Amino acid sequence: MRTRLLAAASAASALLAAGPSLAQETIKVAYIDPLSGPGATVGEVGLKTLQFLADELNAKGGAAGKKFEILPFDNKVNPQESLVQAQKAVDVGARILTQGNGSSVAAALVDWVAKYNDRNPGKEVLYLNYAAVDPAFTNEKCSFWHFRFDANADMKMESLTTYMAGRKEIKKVYLINQDYSFGQAVKKAARDYLGRKRPDIQIVGDDLHPLGKVSDFAPYVAKIKASGADSVITGNWGNDMSLLVKAGRDAGLDVVWYTYYAGGLGTPTAMGDAAAGKVKIIASIEDPAVVRRILAHLEQRAGTAAGFTPAHPVRGPPGQGVLDLG
Repeated sequence: MRTRLLAAASAASALLAAGPSLAQETIKVAYIDPLSGPGATVGEVGLKTLQFLADELNAKGGAAGKKFEILPFDNKVNPQESLVQAQKAVDVGARILTQGNGSSVAAALVDWVAKYNDRNPGKEVLYLNYAAVDPAFTNEKCSFWHFRFDANADMKMESLTTYMAGRKEIKKVYLINQDYSFGQAVKKAARDYLGRKRPDIQIVGDDLHPLGKVSDFAPYVAKIKASGADSVITGNWGNDMSLLVKAGRDAGLDVVWYTYYAGGLGTPTAMGDAAAGKVKIIASIEDPAVVRRILAHLEQRAGTAAGFTPAHPVRGPPGQGVLDLG
């Protein structure tokens, strides 16, 4: 997330430096992500990281002679609420919107921004997407006003299944994902790519569950256990990731988890020692220099970097691969 937000902030700086000067005193960037409810822990991390990046850019003079101002808007991971917040952001002068948590939200924003810009020539808004990875946004739903800074769900699954294809011990796989466009994309890609690379692997279960609304994953874990699966593929994030693996740990579920977001805030803690050798993540490897700068900045602003210190030393160079958690 940190590297993707850095790319988004750098892009905003470059675009504004190259364009006409805005009349407002600051360059207002609206951060539209969950700041309450089940997604709040993820949203708060993104907000703090974006503020850090704005502070760094401002210390270097900002862009187009102006400083960046980060405006937080709580969308509760709700597409309709996100459009309300987008309008509020534009009403107070934001011309850059950024969001990353929830492809259902991203789909609504892509459409809203395109329509708004059609109706308001000369007052166009940019949407910088740092983590909503439905492949459609850079394919059939591609928009001139939308920029994404993360690999899409298909790209991530390509890497994950290439790794899995070489693990001959994998015989039975269970799929469990959130029931919205991203989770459905993960499900489809897992079936397609495993079918192509390892047709001998059995898909022994396939569940979609409501996004951010399951408080107890024990019934899902019981189904996974009964299926005889040796591996689970999930694109779950936020509380849906941490509660799922915690339920698996509590039930003594003996599987290897192949995940997109098991490294999210709170998830490694929820898994504890049970994660050792059992959890894989398809993830970007953060640039150590960037992580050190973020930690130093947080310590200076808040006196602590609690929640941001890596569990293990961060190793470069930046890239993407399948990593062990724990």
